[in-house]
Amino acid sequence: MLDEALLDSPDALARADTGGLLPSVAAAGARVRTAARAAAEAGLTDLKPDGRPRTVLIAGPGSAPGQLADLLGALAACPVLPLAPTGSAPTAQELRWTLPGWAGPLDLLLLTTADGTEPGLTSLVEQAYRRGCTVAGVTPSGTALAGALQQARGLALPFAPPSYRPTATEAYDAAHGTEPAVPADPGAFWALFTPLLALADRIGLLSAPPDVVEAVADRLDAAAERFGPAAETYRNPAKALAVELAHSLPLVWSEGATVAPAARRFASVLTSLAGRPALAAALPEAIAEHRALLDGTLASGSDDLDDFFRDRVEEPDGLRLRIVLLREPETEPATAAVEAANTHGTPLSEIDAADGTPAETLAELLALTDFAAVYLALTPAEGPSA
Repeated sequence: MLDEALLDSPDALARADTGGLLPSVAAAGARVRTAARAAAEAGLTDLKPDGRPRTVLIAGPGSAPGQLADLLGALAACPVLPLAPTGSAPTAQELRWTLPGWAGPLDLLLLTTADGTEPGLTSLVEQAYRRGCTVAGVTPSGTALAGALQQARGLALPFAPPSYRPTATEAYDAAHGTEPAVPADPGAFWALFTPLLALADRIGLLSAPPDVVEAVADRLDAAAERFGPAAETYRNPAKALAVELAHSLPLVWSEGATVAPAARRFASVLTSLAGRPALAAALPEAIAEHRALLDGTLASGSDDLDDFFRDRVEEPDGLRLRIVLLREPETEPATAAVEAANTHGTPLSEIDAADGTPAETLAELLALTDFAAVYLALTPAEGPSA
């Protein structure tokens, strides 16, 4: 069982949060406003585009480029593709990126990084310049990448840092014995996404004018109050979802093209942030894709009834499937998903996206799932009773 006593104690959560995960997620709205203001000051509002690009390529370290391409691709009027790096080294400094052979003057290359010192990204700017690709990037001001973008006549959009993050040493001291590491910054996603969203609006790939960006920030602020640590579990959907996912293997299903990227990102964040395995798929293909799992030993309905009376006191809770269904606003009931869950004895959590623009809808879903992942990361499961 999840330690719900810790989950319902803001003070205990704050003590457990040595890496500042909750403040980072809660400040997403502020990061959006800061990033939008910095992008405007960097000259984005003065940009005079010549037309829409044929294809948008996104490159950078970590999982963010794939998630950003996924989200922008669901909103944009042209293909948006992540550019995978090469290299076996674990550090971003050793990664390298290569433009596809067809990339040229009709295409747009976007770079995203919270660091800006990666040699591979600087080299990629040079490749884009030689090919005639338009290039822009989100990177901290004054970095090598920002300089390379300026030299290549590209657009450097400043990365908006958090107002405060504990250092690796502070996180190590607070954790009492864990290895020092740079704390995760879930809110960095919004510092990368917001300038790209504003740029995509400026060049006509989607509609996200300043009032929509402000509405996204407002929605994230409201979500922080609703899903934050001060709200008790019984009225906090993020905490309730974390409790439901304890000791579960989540199958994160989506219904609707707009919410599919949010489902895939939730599965990724559960793994990278909370250390929980999770799988994502879109309906209707999800049922067939996960059929073997639903028929297997992880399904709740697969328990051996003849072994009902065995002593389970000393047994840890087993990992069981749970379907988490993300649905677009005002869609018809997901009959097939409900039938699949009932047939296989698998519990189902349904999350209906809130109304609003597509960007607002995604913002609230991402806030809910980010908070749930953080709560799972901060609340260890209780051991078996004595």
